[in-house]
Amino acid sequence: MNDQEPNAVLVELGARVRAWRARRGMTRKQLAADSGLSERFLADVESGRGNVSINSLQAAAHALSITIVELLQDAPRPAAARIQGLLAQLDDAQLDQAHALVAANFGRADQRGREKRIALIGLRGAGKSTLGAQLAAQRGVPFVELDREIEREAGTSMNEILLLHGQPGYRRYERRALLRIADDHPDGVVVTTGGSLVSERETFDLLQSRFYCVWLRASPEEHMSRVVAQGDLRPFHTAHAGDAQGAMSEAMEDIRRILASREALYARADSVVDTAGRTVKQSFRDLERSCSIRS
Repeated sequence: MNDQEPNAVLVELGARVRAWRARRGMTRKQLAADSGLSERFLADVESGRGNVSINSLQAAAHALSITIVELLQDAPRPAAARIQGLLAQLDDAQLDQAHALVAANFGRADQRGREKRIALIGLRGAGKSTLGAQLAAQRGVPFVELDREIEREAGTSMNEILLLHGQPGYRRYERRALLRIADDHPDGVVVTTGGSLVSERETFDLLQSRFYCVWLRASPEEHMSRVVAQGDLRPFHTAHAGDAQGAMSEAMEDIRRILASREALYARADSVVDTAGRTVKQSFRDLERSCSIRS
């Protein structure tokens, strides 16, 4: 093999780092800041050309809020693999039955009022704030934005939380805020969540155990147009700040990559409302109908 050719193992490792970063919705610059590694080094790692040490992997994994084992492992736990084998043999109706049995026996049976607490998940630009506020008003329950509650929990702004505590600290405050919201609103609430919450298994499990989750889905193009209309491309920062066309193209690729990496996670929601090609009025009607099934 030519010395200039990427090693297959390093290429695979780079792909995993890139995939986890996309799932977290983090730019390379953000990962560099949280891990203490340089952007140039991370670019080399993700391209399969970086000479990675265990310490560097540990730093990257910590910044991504995963263990180094999760970053490196190839397969799920044996018991999980056996269950997946069984589930692969089931049709859609049987899968629904299996889901209900597992939920009833391992995590949701004792969460009274879960169906009254609605959590909207999805990437920014899906319409969570607009539709969530309308749904809360229609139901006569409080409307809560999780980001604001996280700031309340920490006593400081989102930027300061990330600066002082990094992603792991932010996730701790996020879980505390979710528990408090669930405890404070036994009779109902509508909550909007950050797009990357689903990437944290422990946090997403907590959310699903106490809230009825609805994925507001849209096409990448609609996510992009709505984010642009809001005047804020975070977290879709680009390297083409002086090139509007290049920046838009790179931001669109970021959206596509993030959606692809999270699609299976978002699909774990109790219900899916597709807002693509729908007016706000039509989407709200779909959301109302989706939530009324369990209320």
